Amino acid sequence: MHRDAAIYTIFEGTSEIQRLVIARTLSGMPIR
Repeated sequence: MHRDAAIYTIFEGTSEIQRLVIARTLSGMPIR
């Protein structure tokens, strides 16, 4: 169970970073 909790916390952190990266990518690339 502890592993799952750690994975979820890490996934949440990475998801936030991915959102920023995706936002920057979309803002830099034309959306069709």
